[in-house]
Amino acid sequence: MSDVQTWIKETVTNAPVVLFMKGTAQFPQCGFSGRAIQILKACGVDNIATVNVLEDAEVRQGIKEYSNWPTIPQLYVNGEFVGGSDIMTEMYESGELQTLLKKNG
Repeated sequence: MSDVQTWIKETVTNAPVVLFMKGTAQFPQCGFSGRAIQILKACGVDNIATVNVLEDAEVRQGIKEYSNWPTIPQLYVNGEFVGGSDIMTEMYESGELQTLLKKNG
């Protein structure tokens, strides 16, 4: 496993809720990342660990390889990949995301 893959694995397992995104929670730099933050806040998650993939090209590519998922943002709950903005939206609308976050977050 490469250094960046090791770092990603440690990052997603060291915090209950981790969002790899473009920008920061305070200043998202794409609409999908902004939506992901809004959804997490609407679910009552205050302690969101975020990683700005725009700051490091290795992390930006590495997270896509780690999850085998081509787009960003990417949500992890207790080390498990949940999905991107579209999946988060569907899960939020069905109530599934709130249940997952209450149970694990």
